[in-house]
Amino acid sequence: MKDSEHFNKRTVVAVVTAAMIVIAAGAFLSGCGHSASANTPHESGSATNSPQSAPTVDLSSSQLNSIKIETVGSYQFPVEKEAVGTISFADDFSVDVFPAYTGTIIKAFVELGARVEKDQPLYTIKSPDLIQAESNLIGAAATFDLTNKELARVDGLPGVSQREKEQAVSDQQTADGALKAARDAVLVFGKTPAEVDQMIASRKIDPALVVRSPIAGKVTAFNAPVGLLVQPGNAPAPYSVANVTVKWMLANVPESDNASFQLGQPVTVKVMAFPDRTFKGKVSKIYETVDPNTHRVTIRSEITDPKDELRPGMLANFVIRVRGPVEATAIPANGAVREPDGTMAAWVTTDRRRFTERFIKTGLRTDGQVQILGGLQRGELVVSDGAVFLSNMLEAPPSD
Repeated sequence: MKDSEHFNKRTVVAVVTAAMIVIAAGAFLSGCGHSASANTPHESGSATNSPQSAPTVDLSSSQLNSIKIETVGSYQFPVEKEAVGTISFADDFSVDVFPAYTGTIIKAFVELGARVEKDQPLYTIKSPDLIQAESNLIGAAATFDLTNKELARVDGLPGVSQREKEQAVSDQQTADGALKAARDAVLVFGKTPAEVDQMIASRKIDPALVVRSPIAGKVTAFNAPVGLLVQPGNAPAPYSVANVTVKWMLANVPESDNASFQLGQPVTVKVMAFPDRTFKGKVSKIYETVDPNTHRVTIRSEITDPKDELRPGMLANFVIRVRGPVEATAIPANGAVREPDGTMAAWVTTDRRRFTERFIKTGLRTDGQVQILGGLQRGELVVSDGAVFLSNMLEAPPSD
């Protein structure tokens, strides 16, 4: 009897243990099946834009005032290339003003940075060549006066031979020609006819050779201390004058972009000194050689600067429009949100109250518009301003 009772107890315990094992195994298998089912959509990409997983936000009437809604449309996006360069004076519009003859500087009339007109005096030099030419002029004038007197004397004397009269006439004509040649020689130095007449009348030379500006512009370099010996073409020039209403911008672009650039293409330039300003110009030269170290090509642009605001050496960002505009699907920039993982998103709606997040692919950005390469279709309703507000609502912790 005791053995039977003991056997029955052992049997009950075994049955109960087995049942518990079966129940636990069932629960474990059920849990595993649920986990696999939950993970399947994530692994298959449901985190993109599937209707089941796309985050949605419902806005109240007051919250709708924080956003703007527009229909997805199109925009003409210009095809452009960007690069960084530096501003410089335009060499084609800049002149080094050397004297035509050797001499020492007597006086400088204008300072660095001064604006000058064409033919305005810049400085004077004491030129040995001018002194020699003026000395010849005074000598020729004296000889001419002497021959005139001799001719008058011969004509007034009775019994003068014909040969003597002809000699007097010849001498007078020779002196007249020499005087004209001497006058022209002095005029070449820049003296005026009135100044030449004054030298002849006073019999005094004027050693100051005036050097004038060949163009209108601004003095961009000054190396003219009094007493300095200057020579034609011997650097540095006493003065440099430039037309500062046009500047150059030199930029180095990748050689892979070389085929995109052509002469005359429009250019817009911005500099840090004027962040809200845009300067306009055009491509004026594409250099022939490629830097073997950087594999870049130098592009030169002529930039209009009517107020002379750009300074040589300024760092500049420039944009060159290399092709005509391309029409593409677009939304306002404030309608695109960059997510923490780097993806871009927009918020779409069908009833203007419930909004669904949609991942998008973006392209060009111009004038506050973003090109949409994927994720949106024209005609859809999208949040055009305040998209960040909706994204922040997703990140905000729920209120108790």
